Amino acid sequence: MKEVLIRAKPFIAVVFLQLGLSGMYILSKMALNEGSSNYVYVVYRQAVATLFMAPFAIFLDKGKRPKMTFSIFAKLALLSILEPVIDQNLYSIGLKYTTATFAAAMYNTLPAITFIMSWIFRQEKVKFTSIGRQVKIIGTIATFGGAIIMMIVRGPEVQLFPTNEYYVNNDGSDQIISGGINLKNAIKGSLMIILGCFSGAGFIILQTKILQTYPAELSLTTWISLLGTAEGAIVAMIMERGNTAVWAINWDSKFLAVVYTGIFGSGLAYYIQGVILEDRGSLFISAFNPLNIIAVAIISSIILREQMNLGRVLGVVVIIIGLYIILWGKSKDHTILSPSKDIEQAIVSPQKILSNENKLIDNKDNLIRSQNNVVININPLKETIVSEIECCC
Repeated sequence: MKEVLIRAKPFIAVVFLQLGLSGMYILSKMALNEGSSNYVYVVYRQAVATLFMAPFAIFLDKGKRPKMTFSIFAKLALLSILEPVIDQNLYSIGLKYTTATFAAAMYNTLPAITFIMSWIFRQEKVKFTSIGRQVKIIGTIATFGGAIIMMIVRGPEVQLFPTNEYYVNNDGSDQIISGGINLKNAIKGSLMIILGCFSGAGFIILQTKILQTYPAELSLTTWISLLGTAEGAIVAMIMERGNTAVWAINWDSKFLAVVYTGIFGSGLAYYIQGVILEDRGSLFISAFNPLNIIAVAIISSIILREQMNLGRVLGVVVIIIGLYIILWGKSKDHTILSPSKDIEQAIVSPQKILSNENKLIDNKDNLIRSQNNVVININPLKETIVSEIECCC
């Protein structure tokens, strides 16, 4: 039973992560619809994440944190710029122009973008003669094709739940409109989200590398949130200069959104993602992304009264197909390279290899000590036997 729970733990964690993120998308859309500044919203979100995660990092990572060096600090600062500042702000802007379901679906271009960036930075070798590599290229093309379909194809409305109208932020003003977002806003929002995905892909690649030298996930999360708060505050003060009203906090849905997204989206999500990355790799997380889209589509239809048209449904389906083609290609690569070992896990967790080597060295030392003890115990017996023989002679 214990072994089954150990094997099931990453699956439980990734399902919890995706369902939790779906709630974050809904609350974020509600806050932005009610006039929240995306720049200030990101700052408050990171501040809440820092306050929430810091106590856990201080006590649970005690003795686990490696010594802070300038190189590690510089990488942490870059991580906090890529995800909390650039990615979250671009995603929030894109979310303003679109719907929660649309934005969640568009964000599933992230695995394809991660594959492209891994190729550019030579972390992913592309051999066109390899079946796995060919499949991943096809999946990447399909994913971007689905994104384009979502942007430009309309079609009749598809109602998950009957409603006459729904809420969407259009051109910076709150409007109740019938039908859906217009083509201009769909393209504008999609471009913002895709640009954010490039930043998010860089974050995933760099986070995987940093975990090799800084294997303290809670502390890593806290540092990213803290630095993201400081960097995001600078950006917010520049972008919202002269508009002090946007910094006001009231006991409303905007406050709830900040607290929830700070604790889960920028706190627990970073930590859970880091743990899963170390154990299973980034593509394992991506495999469960469609669960996020389905949950967001259902919840947003009920709470935000959002609707989808046939073009966007078709685009979502194509994106999901492309995503799983990429994952299948990745699994083929792993099978060809190492049928019996998860290569990503070996790359991400060299500490486990070192730990095994240390255990072998300790076992060798114990064996040598045991042999010495045997020799020590035999010597008196040998002397006794020799003495008895001499007496008899």
